Amino acid sequence: MVTVRVTMLCMTGADGSDGPVFGDGALNDCGRWDVDARVTETLLPAYSLALRAPSTPCARAAEALAITARPESALRDLDYGSWYGRRHEDVVAEDPLGFSAWLTDPDAAPHGGESVAGLCRRTAGWLSSLPTGTGRILAITEAAVVRAALVHALSAPARAFWHLGVPPLSAVTLTLRDGCWNARPGRMAIPHQQQPADHSTSVAAPATRASGRYPALLVRP
Repeated sequence: MVTVRVTMLCMTGADGSDGPVFGDGALNDCGRWDVDARVTETLLPAYSLALRAPSTPCARAAEALAITARPESALRDLDYGSWYGRRHEDVVAEDPLGFSAWLTDPDAAPHGGESVAGLCRRTAGWLSSLPTGTGRILAITEAAVVRAALVHALSAPARAFWHLGVPPLSAVTLTLRDGCWNARPGRMAIPHQQQPADHSTSVAAPATRASGRYPALLVRP
């Protein structure tokens, strides 16, 4: 019996004209166009609850998809501390050892914010708190939170965090059955809302593969 099903949409869409930055990236015109262009691709089962991270990209993504999603603090992006808003390449140039430690030690937080291990614990706590019988949940959030959710679902160590590729505009569905989580891989698609017979909101819930490489949005030293 399925007790909980969560589809997580990764809606990070930073404007990379000046290089990727840590923290909120605006969903630029190109990213919004991509959402609009793909929104009619696939229809999958309906969701009963829509949540989003309390960030500008996730709010704009929900708006672009015409989804009314409630802000959820537990879905917030990793706290980058003093690195917030800074370009990756600038941090690498200024603090290469700290940046390297951040990529290799899940307990490291050289920026003074949240460690990867801390994010994984926070996300695991949120997944564990979801009540059974909620139905399908849609969660619009940043890539870091999706990676942390996969770490929990796969019972992987926090060190696996950076080896889980989560591209922008991708999704993964996590299903809890008999106390065990499963992650469903599949092709990328963006949801399209429809009105089912019972008048509840409906959305596509696709999934994407995890790949064994560092995330494309990171600048490695």
